[in-house]
Amino acid sequence: MSLNKVMLIGNVGKDPDVRYLEGNAKVASFTLATTERYKDRNGELRENTEWHNLVAWRSNADVIERFVHKGTQIYVEGRLRTRNYVDQTGVKKYVTEIQVDNLQLLGKKSDNDAAAPQGYAPAAPQQSYQAPAQTYQAPAQQSYTPPVQQPSAPAYSEPASFEDNGGVDDLPF
Repeated sequence: MSLNKVMLIGNVGKDPDVRYLEGNAKVASFTLATTERYKDRNGELRENTEWHNLVAWRSNADVIERFVHKGTQIYVEGRLRTRNYVDQTGVKKYVTEIQVDNLQLLGKKSDNDAAAPQGYAPAAPQQSYQAPAQTYQAPAQQSYTPPVQQPSAPAYSEPASFEDNGGVDDLPF
């Protein structure tokens, strides 16, 4: 059994780079910054920022192209992928990226509205489910009244007799 899962919440470092590959497949590449804040031994606030390379394909790339820009806060779920290539000098390079499976836009709504391209109108909200106009009525039945049973009196035993010991407790506390 194995598991390869990454979950991140962070801010996009630069505007995504969106490309089309063979077969019209869309791919978006961008960076995400996650920042850890903590106090050191002296009580001073410290920050440690990690940068992550992310790659999103097809419908996720569409969402990123339309709504994500530098500074947008997002939640991402994905998988780690390592790929290699040979650079211009003939040296083999390795790159570790997060392949995006799921993403959610976070932050204020106004932040996300600013990312929408000019002329884009969000889809009209879908109407919620409404019950059909006709309602089902069960056929009339004779009412049933269950027989009433009197609860039986609980059996109580007489309490043990207590002796007056002059207010002295024998409890250990």
